[in-house]
Amino acid sequence: MDLFSQTRRSERKTGILPSQEIRELIGNGKIRCSAEIPDDQIQPASIDLRLGNVAYRVQASFLPGRSATLRNKIAELRIAEYDLSRPTLLETNAVYVAPLLESLALPRDIGGKANPKSTTGRLDIFTRLITDGGLEFERVLKGYAGDLYVEIVPRTFPIVVTAGTKLNQLRFIRGNPLSTDGILEQLAERERLVYYENGEGPAEAVIERGLKKAVSSQGRDQQAIIDRGLRTTTDLEGSEGSSIVAYKAKRYCPPIDLSKVGIYDPADFWVPIHSPKSKRVVLDPGDFYLMASKERFSVPPSYAAEMEPFDQSIGDFSVHYAGFFDPGFGYGAAGEIKGTKAVLEIRAHEVPLLLEDKQIIGRLIYHRMANAPEKLYGQAIGSSYQQQGLALSKQFKPVESARSAVPKS
Repeated sequence: MDLFSQTRRSERKTGILPSQEIRELIGNGKIRCSAEIPDDQIQPASIDLRLGNVAYRVQASFLPGRSATLRNKIAELRIAEYDLSRPTLLETNAVYVAPLLESLALPRDIGGKANPKSTTGRLDIFTRLITDGGLEFERVLKGYAGDLYVEIVPRTFPIVVTAGTKLNQLRFIRGNPLSTDGILEQLAERERLVYYENGEGPAEAVIERGLKKAVSSQGRDQQAIIDRGLRTTTDLEGSEGSSIVAYKAKRYCPPIDLSKVGIYDPADFWVPIHSPKSKRVVLDPGDFYLMASKERFSVPPSYAAEMEPFDQSIGDFSVHYAGFFDPGFGYGAAGEIKGTKAVLEIRAHEVPLLLEDKQIIGRLIYHRMANAPEKLYGQAIGSSYQQQGLALSKQFKPVESARSAVPKS
């Protein structure tokens, strides 16, 4: 091994791999594909994964475990096979499994974690990565060598996909980097991580309960509330620009072609909910909602973040299963973006659920990057949601179209 190679190896830090190291994995055959992997498929801290040329409708969701290969499980449970070389309709609440174009031959110290893309989550498309021999969805074991598959369940809207459609993304992680509140507190002392509308601080109820810890970013009076990550609360107050605080998905809608951008009228698919005087909303069981966080978050270039439910015991509902936040989200290249709201995908399950303004609903976990990425989240790389408020997915026309669909309550 020459001196240059030894130096390069010594620089291999633990953490989430940045765009330039993902590109290197492609170059040395650790990420494989028979087709070219274009640069716009590589995100600051992840790679978008593409559907292959076939999809299978299966009887039920499954994990292969150690005793069966994915191909054998698919053959056992297959109901129908679809050719994705042409636009193909996937129906709601049916389970599909599709091989992905990309496969892996990872080094022994690198594993991965997958997540739906933001657009996928905002359309209520439930996706999970599956690997051969895997015991968990969304996880790629260190040193994994093999094909990748994705489970797809359109929950609310029928969708149209083709080979090459990107529904999920994969982060690569070297080693076992720590993500603790202590590390996050140190980051919050150096960087502004949270902004609030109108100069307002964190929810009073959060502080009163002593559930903290509150860290003042760079001596400013707005604080980051840290407890197993950054506290995330609901916004049912709205803003001067819009009184809409949520969108409720309609049922029995026409299909959405995922290749289309800015085509669909929101009023045909969504019911806007305006800020109620009580600042509380009851979610109907089984329905899908988009809401925004009260906080505007900022992710510095040397970190990536992930949204997780705050506490599964606070109610029978799921929140934000498209949870990756890239380096530069709400930050920009040098802190010029003063935070961006998180859009929360929420579904109540068995019973109606009351949500109130400033209710704690999630936590944003920050993870160290192995190195700062060469590209950052933002308009320069075509990111769709850098300065979003409560934003629908990119397939829809601007939200003003929906704003007149339902009068203010």
